[in-house]
Amino acid sequence: MKRTMILVASLLTACATRPDVPEALRAPEGQQLVLALAANGVQIYDCAASPKGGYDWKFRAPEASLQDMNGKPMGTHYAGPTWRALDGSSVVGEIVARAPAKDPGSIPQLLLSAKRGDGDGMMSKIASVQRLDTVGGQAPTTSCSSASDLARIARVPYTATYYFYQAASPQVEARY
Repeated sequence: MKRTMILVASLLTACATRPDVPEALRAPEGQQLVLALAANGVQIYDCAASPKGGYDWKFRAPEASLQDMNGKPMGTHYAGPTWRALDGSSVVGEIVARAPAKDPGSIPQLLLSAKRGDGDGMMSKIASVQRLDTVGGQAPTTSCSSASDLARIARVPYTATYYFYQAASPQVEARY
């Protein structure tokens, strides 16, 4: 069974094509694309006092479900930013670069490097993550202008595709 999974992962990797992105969002050389997942969820914002005075929407965290390209549930995405697979493994990222979304009303596209991976599953060996094809998720345009708004929370729908990379090796063992 393990040999079959290695063969399938090798074939998937050989067929996987890196997405066409601005140079700043390209995964580092020596890393190979191993997984692409669709996210469907919300970007959460809090109305908070602004350092410049007044009040503004402040990003809190994402909250999304992750599916493979056939719609099969694969995990969740939440604060950290963290991606957790159904096998219990996770990766926490740190933003390296950003670029505007294709739709100017959407959250930016990102390249993140892995700060740490936990567990022994499909997310534990991830080295880089790209957030691409974003739709929605921008801070609300509704009022956040007074002290009475401070308790307000906005959950703004968004979708994106996350591309996961790991260090290239002769054989990539599929963990999913």
